[in-house]
Amino acid sequence: MQRRLGESGSTVRAHAVHPGYAATNLQGHTGIGLLHRFMSLTNRLLAQSDEMGALPTLFAATQDLPGASYTGPGGFQEQRGHPAPASRTAAAQDADTARRLWDLSEELTGVTYPLTPTAAGGR
Repeated sequence: MQRRLGESGSTVRAHAVHPGYAATNLQGHTGIGLLHRFMSLTNRLLAQSDEMGALPTLFAATQDLPGASYTGPGGFQEQRGHPAPASRTAAAQDADTARRLWDLSEELTGVTYPLTPTAAGGR
């Protein structure tokens, strides 16, 4: 998204965030039995609170970060802790793959997002 915004001359910045491993209701809907008990125990022992999981999103929304930044928890394995820059694989940064994914997504959904400086909040 940031590449497309930049190519259009837009000053809008795109950011990505992840919450790490946060104890939310998502893990509580695994059904009944052993899996549910395991997830409940894992949440209590390893996961950070849902409030801490929300911090990377709040941080990215309120800080003057560069475009294409990626934020997550700064602790062990980016699973818990306060917001910090998160790591990305080389594949996640590949411009050709990103362009193909964007084109395929537009084709499959039938929705296009043409970016022009005016439409993208540009100069």
